[in-house]
Amino acid sequence: MERRFDNGPRDGQDFMRSPPVNVGDELDVKIEAVGEKGDGVAKKNGFVLFVPSVKEGDEVRIKVTRVLRKVGFAEVLGKAEGPVHVEEAPVKKEVQPKEAELDYSAENDSENFGEDSSDVFTDSDEEEK
Repeated sequence: MERRFDNGPRDGQDFMRSPPVNVGDELDVKIEAVGEKGDGVAKKNGFVLFVPSVKEGDEVRIKVTRVLRKVGFAEVLGKAEGPVHVEEAPVKKEVQPKEAELDYSAENDSENFGEDSSDVFTDSDEEEK
């Protein structure tokens, strides 16, 4: 049996996917946020790049200095030289509840979650053993 400790996807796709950047790549990015340690956060195809000495909203040209499996690090070269691609957050589709789900009458309200009373384990059962 294989033991996993990374809590990553179990389909193996994460291990085959390589980061969308390489050390030495130069990119024009927009700083989307500032992390808790003060570094700017930019993204390239969902891949997070930490950039020091920037503010949220800055559009800068960066050079990737280090690439790890899930994040990378970069340094600022100057202002962005071309158009900056900003990644959009996925739009969450609002789900409307079905009519049957809206019936909150007392007869449908129960503490019984499908358990038979004989299946319920109590402290007194432990003492009998």
